Amino acid sequence: METIELGDLDISVTRKDVKNVHLTVHPPEGIVSLVIPLDTRLEIARAYAATRIGWIRQKQEQFRQQAREEPRHFISGESHFVWGRRRLLEVEPQQGRPEVVVSPNRIVMRVDPRASETRREGVFRSWVLSEMHRTVPRHISKWEAVLGVGPQRYFLQKMKTKWGSCNHAAQAIRINTELVKKPRDLLDYVVLHEMIHLIEPKHSDSFFAILSRHYPDWQDARRDLNEMPIPS
Repeated sequence: METIELGDLDISVTRKDVKNVHLTVHPPEGIVSLVIPLDTRLEIARAYAATRIGWIRQKQEQFRQQAREEPRHFISGESHFVWGRRRLLEVEPQQGRPEVVVSPNRIVMRVDPRASETRREGVFRSWVLSEMHRTVPRHISKWEAVLGVGPQRYFLQKMKTKWGSCNHAAQAIRINTELVKKPRDLLDYVVLHEMIHLIEPKHSDSFFAILSRHYPDWQDARRDLNEMPIPS
């Protein structure tokens, strides 16, 4: 991987078989990356990045000012969001197999009383995965009936810089498990967004035409996601 230095900015450069340059500022730290065509000279890429300094600084400042989630220790009394609703965590001692039970106002984690913070977090993350695996296929089926296409596979992953991604060649989508904290309609938006990429890989006029037809309020959904606290 190559690097471009612009003052105090270090921009990672990746060469791919693409036609256009793609500059991205990644949350939450504001790291900058640049994807360029295989035969592009590094000086040309540097000149392009220099013209976008103002935009880069603006995006980095937005991320700096965005609220951060407080670190979680998975102990009784903590608040955790599940599908957009704040719930209080209660940790109860239980021998044997741990479990997590969610009600409208609380989350009960039953776990060995000797379990470390890392273990309690692992139990909670396992529940998140099972909850997402229970929920995501419903949204995929919904939009598959509308779009006439569906992924061959879907993956779940905790990600810091994206809510979702699509591998068009493999016909697969990836969904951020942090969406379990957000209202369900935002998960619905992300699944639709990535499934449209199965039809149109790029953010082209055609892509946004399809998105607008099936999710007219997509700009509001995108704004809501971008304004929510960044995961710790």
